[in-house]
Amino acid sequence: MAHLDILSKLATRTDSKIVLLIMDGVGGIHTAECPRTELELARIPNLNRLAKEGCCGRSMPVSYAITPGSGPGHLSLFGYDPLEPAYDIGRGVLEALGIDFKLEKSDIAARGNFCDVNAEGVITNRRAGRLPTDECIKLCKELQDSLPEMDGVKVFIMPVKEYRFALVLRGAGLSPAIADTDPQKEGFTPKDIDATEDTPAARRTVAILKKITALYYKILKPRKTANSILLRGFSSHPGMPTFQELYKLTPAAIATYPLYRGVATLAGMDILKTGSEIADEFKTLEENWAKYDFFFMHIKKTDSYGEDGNSAGRIKVIEETDGQIPRLLALKPDVIAVAGDHSTPPPMKAHSWHPVPFLLRGKFCDADDVETFTEGACNHGRLGMFPAWAIMEMLLACAGKLQKYGA
Repeated sequence: MAHLDILSKLATRTDSKIVLLIMDGVGGIHTAECPRTELELARIPNLNRLAKEGCCGRSMPVSYAITPGSGPGHLSLFGYDPLEPAYDIGRGVLEALGIDFKLEKSDIAARGNFCDVNAEGVITNRRAGRLPTDECIKLCKELQDSLPEMDGVKVFIMPVKEYRFALVLRGAGLSPAIADTDPQKEGFTPKDIDATEDTPAARRTVAILKKITALYYKILKPRKTANSILLRGFSSHPGMPTFQELYKLTPAAIATYPLYRGVATLAGMDILKTGSEIADEFKTLEENWAKYDFFFMHIKKTDSYGEDGNSAGRIKVIEETDGQIPRLLALKPDVIAVAGDHSTPPPMKAHSWHPVPFLLRGKFCDADDVETFTEGACNHGRLGMFPAWAIMEMLLACAGKLQKYGA
């Protein structure tokens, strides 16, 4: 928190513009089976140009060996130390805010997955085969209509995207101190609803959730796919200082997936409507260029393909993003940064703790000798390995938005 207090005192408004381009999960690793990463295999002349003109390093999303979720990974990118208790924000809040649900301070929110289980109740597919969004919408409506209220508590179940949904409880005497039911692995049964603290509010919330999930399990059980649910990230609205308060910025977010819009909403960014394709996001940037001085742009599929172990798909997304960089350069931003919120190496098919390649390009960034945007090259950049929460102060400094500290 101390570094944010200092930044908020030093930050000043200027006309300079910053673009933070995030390719979700972009970091890769080298293995015997996969000796080259997707950044090394991809044709990325424009990203390489940015690396050559700027300075590079590797960002550490949380800590040396802590694997981050998407929420902590993005909070860190935005300058909030995810290890501080004030910024330990559950996935449920981010999902709910990301679909523009008007979350009240006392609401309890959880992120949900529709999943597949076999006759013994063992999870065979955590994402229900990446259930189509249209089917998710139908299922959520069926579950919502079946149970709008339980024991005086309002129940909201809302589609997010593909297999994801948000569950919100609204009422008095509730607690977010609820353990995840998602074991995060296939081959296990969903965990029982349980509290993480022994308080009347937590016990009441557990009792209500058990009744809700029992009904949902009964309704879904006859289905061949999406026949169960997993819940995680129980949380309530934290309240936190915004980009306007901390950095004196007028920020906007361009993201196609709700969670990233949710974390951007918490940070005080305007959420811009955009299409589902990468080119659509760059078009949205062009259309809104005059209105804001900070843009967070999020590319999702680098992460999705990493989780699926699909190296070829990842390469295609990286190359597609690279192809749009000239449109960004044509706008003449004062500072460009390219990073990821974490690594998602295809050999692991999951988020990992490995540091993320990072480049910073601006008039005063002091270029180094790195000539390609790859993990190995960034290892030799002058920025070295650094905490991701330091990225925002680098962007502000290079954009001339920080005054001198001290006499």
